[in-house]
Amino acid sequence: MNSIISQVWPEWNGELRKQPGGWNNTTYIVEKEGRRAVLRIYNTHRDRHKIEFEHEVLQKLATMSLLFKVPSPILTSAGESLVQLEDYNDKFACLCTYIEGDSPSEGNSDFYESFGEAAGVLSVVLADVNPELPAAYLPYYELGQSYPLCTRGTIRELYLNPPEPFIDLAEELKILSDTVEKIENSMWKLKRLPHQLVHGDLNASNLLVEITAPWQVAGLLDFEFCKYDVRAMEPAVILSGLLGNAEKDVVVRDFWRGYSRQVRLSIDEIQAIPMLILLRKMDVFLHFLTRYLEGTDQAVVLREQVKRLSVEVPRLAGDTDWLLGILVEDLPGESE
Repeated sequence: MNSIISQVWPEWNGELRKQPGGWNNTTYIVEKEGRRAVLRIYNTHRDRHKIEFEHEVLQKLATMSLLFKVPSPILTSAGESLVQLEDYNDKFACLCTYIEGDSPSEGNSDFYESFGEAAGVLSVVLADVNPELPAAYLPYYELGQSYPLCTRGTIRELYLNPPEPFIDLAEELKILSDTVEKIENSMWKLKRLPHQLVHGDLNASNLLVEITAPWQVAGLLDFEFCKYDVRAMEPAVILSGLLGNAEKDVVVRDFWRGYSRQVRLSIDEIQAIPMLILLRKMDVFLHFLTRYLEGTDQAVVLREQVKRLSVEVPRLAGDTDWLLGILVEDLPGESE
């Protein structure tokens, strides 16, 4: 990796430290004369267009005054924002500005109001970002185009005649199959909602909090899945992750308080959020089902997702009235 830095970003030729974790990407901290940057290697695809779209969005955000920081690509000596690594299976890499901050510590639930406000600010500014490149990812609701292997027939067959590794999960698979069908039948409603550019994957693992003020969001990360989609999909993705939180009543209210200070969704958008949360969960299911059908993952990986999601779907049905009650509290005429 040092040779890559010295050749492509020679002014950053310094010490490299590999960071732990990382499924979609491998990251290194680069230090040179008191300055720091982040080297990011994309592990999951070799699609230049996807990365170039992400980088164009980040470059436009870098010109704006925000309450938080976002990564900003550092150009190579050739004036590009990324490089393809021939010696690393042709993976792409980029170097981005370093954002001072910490990942939220386990048990820290004090940052959700700040997270909500940051997500709201991001939504407002992304509405005015107009990249020249076309978006690389389709809206979440385009399940059929995004996952062509996962036809209705394929999904139904999975629970009607489950393969040996899934014989004991037929009931769970039927829950997920019925949910996918429910979403597909409601797609026309989702397509009529306001659309704009969204981050698409905001969650606690894609943010940093201030080191000395861990209740305050310092940065939002990983714009890899940025796309044009339903505006309300942004908070729906976040809320999808919060509903399993042990302190969900507190963190959902905190998040929504911060978000709604910046964005006022219409009643139609708010009422669509439970369906959008289901959509997010079924996107995860179809992602792992595709990986299983392609032979990328062993059955055990899909089994774990099926067991988890088949519990979360009925739980959301039980939480819907409670959730909508929180989301409409401040709407004129809705809380009276």
